[in-house]
Amino acid sequence: MILLEKLTFAYPGSGPIFQAFDWRVKRGEAWAVLGPSGCGKTTLLYLLAGLLQPTGGRCLVDGQPLRRPRPRTGLILQDYGLLPWATVRQNTALGLRVRAFYGPDDRHAPADEPVADIEARVDPWIERLGLAAVQDHYPGQISGGQRQRTAIARTLALNPDLLLMDEPFASLDAPTREALQELVLELRAEGGLTTVTVTHTIEEAALLGGRVLVLGPPPNRRARVVENPGGAQRGYRGTPAFQRTCETLRRALEGAP
Repeated sequence: MILLEKLTFAYPGSGPIFQAFDWRVKRGEAWAVLGPSGCGKTTLLYLLAGLLQPTGGRCLVDGQPLRRPRPRTGLILQDYGLLPWATVRQNTALGLRVRAFYGPDDRHAPADEPVADIEARVDPWIERLGLAAVQDHYPGQISGGQRQRTAIARTLALNPDLLLMDEPFASLDAPTREALQELVLELRAEGGLTTVTVTHTIEEAALLGGRVLVLGPPPNRRARVVENPGGAQRGYRGTPAFQRTCETLRRALEGAP
């Protein structure tokens, strides 16, 4: 589903973060991207989202060069990206309303989707993510976990086939973080989503990634992959295999070039 071929990227005035970098993600796979601060984790996610463009090589999704954000790619950010003046329900419907106005992407005529259809697509996610009791509240009136659930609901309402997450649970307390990690695993299994989760936490990478891409200090020239067959499955946390994977990832980080 994702193919990076000899990808090179550098911000203006600085050295390359990726240099002739190759990486492949198959449809339905669950990946985590792990590495120290400044290694290029978020940059990689933005390249996959079409928000940044390579300075060399190619980034393809579904066999097509990625030159702009893709309608069926969902992106969940660490800071939630919610409009503070919109209610939980309005934030959940935001992506659908933008798509209804502009069409699947801004090169096409407006889709003109009826408001009733938008509301019908929002309702199941409001219920599923436990937001019904706060759907008329504003982001400043709800907890961090509820804000993150709202961001997840808004993304999944768009029916993505590729879900990109940038340290989505980093600012949450441990019980909330673990509950949302389990929710993502459940939703991924149900929908057959391809997922790429950026994290700086070894345990989260081991839990959410069936395969883990380990990045080191720039420039990253090759994909260092840790196989994790039990990852991205519910019930894996706390098993001996989970602990062994955490140790393997810790050693990989220590030895990252």
